[in-house]
Amino acid sequence: VQLQASGGGLVQAGTSLRLSCAASGRAFGSYAVGWFRQAPGKEREFVAANSGRGYSTYYADSVKGRFTVSRDYAKNTVYLQMNSLKPDDTAVYYCAADAVFRGSDFVHRSSEYDYWGQGTQVTVSS
Repeated sequence: VQLQASGGGLVQAGTSLRLSCAASGRAFGSYAVGWFRQAPGKEREFVAANSGRGYSTYYADSVKGRFTVSRDYAKNTVYLQMNSLKPDDTAVYYCAADAVFRGSDFVHRSSEYDYWGQGTQVTVSS
């Protein structure tokens, strides 16, 4: 599976962006997909995830209520809709995928994902 993240940019606080994660591979619809981000000088952190086939979604507390994960199975694409953006959301955003969903206790761990996209920069100005 190869992942291609896109959609980042420079926006003002309070506005929205939608990130896309396009994947190759026929069975991608069943893959768990996670979004992570890494700000300068900080560790990579979990943002959101979808368990595969849209069964469950998970969000970090910092984005809950503002970000939404969705999937277009026909396009093999996963989206991260980001609303009410804040300067603290500034980071490089990565999508990641794994063929096996290991459960809610593991979905936030970057080590659980075998496939990673290249990252897309999101910058939110105040």
